[in-house]
Amino acid sequence: QVRVVESGGGLVQPGGSLRLSCAASGYVFSDYAMAWYRQAPGKQRELVATITSGGAVNYVNSVKGRATISRDNAKNTAYLQMNSLKPEDTAVYYCKRYGKFDAWGQGTQVTVSS
Repeated sequence: QVRVVESGGGLVQPGGSLRLSCAASGYVFSDYAMAWYRQAPGKQRELVATITSGGAVNYVNSVKGRATISRDNAKNTAYLQMNSLKPEDTAVYYCKRYGKFDAWGQGTQVTVSS
């Protein structure tokens, strides 16, 4: 079965950085686009970034210039590097295949606070 495991979240101060990881299994990783989403308390889940099988990337406006999505097909892993973090980035971050109705994983918590 398709499975993703997110990791790398934590507590950081404003202006800090984190690299989130998404380890995938149960499918041919290199054949599919991947996406990162986030859900802040009291808010709907939102799409943050996507990367196609060929490496083309897109970002939500609020993280453009601060976030970089990447993938390592040899490791079946997608990443989200986030810099210049803001309190508004606080959320649970999830990854999944983009455009597929896979189940959500547990996510990884990112908390940006002084």
